[in-house]
Amino acid sequence: MTEDKKTRSRDDKNWPGLSELDRALAEDRLTAYTWKKTWRDPWGRFGLIVFFIAFLAFAIFVAIYDGLIKI
Repeated sequence: MTEDKKTRSRDDKNWPGLSELDRALAEDRLTAYTWKKTWRDPWGRFGLIVFFIAFLAFAIFVAIYDGLIKI
């Protein structure tokens, strides 16, 4: 009833269409894979740019409001 994992064929281990993700998980570089994949996607790139601009604007607002930057 128990099947030895070593006797499985190579095709069972390979995820069709997800081999790049499988390699990223195996090499423990999932974060780098996620950032690169998001940057390649046009909507993902737009989202990252908008997020970082909003974050920068918020940081500047907090710095001005708390008096760290005098204008």
